[in-house]
Amino acid sequence: MSNPYFRFKQFTVWHDKCAMKVGTDGVLLGAWAAVGKSHRILDIGTGTGLIALMTAQRSLPDARIVALEIDEAAALQAQENVGRSPWKDRIEVICTDFRLYRPEEKFDTIVSNPPYFVDSLACSDKQRSTARHNQSLTYTELIEGAAALLTDRGELMMVLPTDVEERVREVAMCNGLHAIRQLNVITKPGGEPKRTLIAFSFQQQECLTEQLLTERSRHQYSDEYIALTREYYLNM
Repeated sequence: MSNPYFRFKQFTVWHDKCAMKVGTDGVLLGAWAAVGKSHRILDIGTGTGLIALMTAQRSLPDARIVALEIDEAAALQAQENVGRSPWKDRIEVICTDFRLYRPEEKFDTIVSNPPYFVDSLACSDKQRSTARHNQSLTYTELIEGAAALLTDRGELMMVLPTDVEERVREVAMCNGLHAIRQLNVITKPGGEPKRTLIAFSFQQQECLTEQLLTERSRHQYSDEYIALTREYYLNM
């Protein structure tokens, strides 16, 4: 049986009630997202609350974070994880469908590790299927909704399978959002990127594109991956 929790330097994430466990995608986005100047942050599909907690660790002392989760069991576990953290007064977990969410104020930063198996066969486990597949929330719905909730200088940051990056960029452009930063993630030397982290803004500028190798060999992490995640991982 896998460990029911994952311990980080400043907080612990329990994930035994969530379909999607703590994983590299979420850690990468949580560590890479630019939140240093954000006063209001929205995490769409928070799952365990991982990315909300990671952004809370690096954000301004007065930053408020809203974490949305459609699955009741996952939302409850996210609330429990937040409640045990140093930032329980700054993070609000809401169990709701993002498509129905109507906040009074807009957000400086929106982050999401969205369902990613586009056009693939749904799995038999309903909870896991909702978390992993984009039938419950498509990229188009996510981006359209996020664009309506961003401040004029706000940013939307996502982690995606690299093979849908162009499709997502097109949807973003249709909503007035331009790619401004991109990180292509490679898991082994000589490999092709499988994941892409991308930041969108209404402010048009040249997109800064970088590449990150996670491991030089099995369990031998690269210097750049260690530098990105050392504030979080116990063994970094």
